[in-house]
Amino acid sequence: MGESSTSSSRRGTTGSGPRAAERIHEATLELLIERGYQRLTVEAVAARAGVNKTTIYRWWPSKGPLLRAALLRSRVLDIDIPDTGTLRGDLIALAGQMARLVSGDRTGPVARAMLSGGGQDELAFLARDFFADRLERERPLFARAVARGELPADADPALLVDLVAGAVWMRILLRQLPAEEGFVESVVDAVLQPIGVQPASYD
Repeated sequence: MGESSTSSSRRGTTGSGPRAAERIHEATLELLIERGYQRLTVEAVAARAGVNKTTIYRWWPSKGPLLRAALLRSRVLDIDIPDTGTLRGDLIALAGQMARLVSGDRTGPVARAMLSGGGQDELAFLARDFFADRLERERPLFARAVARGELPADADPALLVDLVAGAVWMRILLRQLPAEEGFVESVVDAVLQPIGVQPASYD
């Protein structure tokens, strides 16, 4: 009985599947925080996640693709795309999630680690992929706003997201100030009012 239980335990830690992938993703992000990208290794990730390194290499050929998968797929960094019925409400909800992500005990250090990459190193390119993926997830929010008549069809979602997210990241990560009550609402209003969002779209 004991031997069977031990065998099952070993299969659980060395096997593949969604649970193993999530453990690997979390271990990768933890080690990115602790060691930085240059000292991040597949062997260390395998040891932290409790899997064989061959399992990791079966899915990802090197640490670059591994970290990319962790950034894009880990539930730790996931966000919900809001649908409040107004563009302002959606952006406030989205900005609130961004603020919690960059200030959270587990997620804030990951955000800081992504900012530590130089302009042309591999970590910088991985961070670029992360933000590109997030923008694609957020595009439906702006498509709905266009359909409701809140935004013109030629509005640039990337610019709007950059303005909102940039203010959040600047305040919390670079200025190291808290996102006080009303901060995200002020940011969203500062972005929307100059581009002529109709008053009817406000909460």
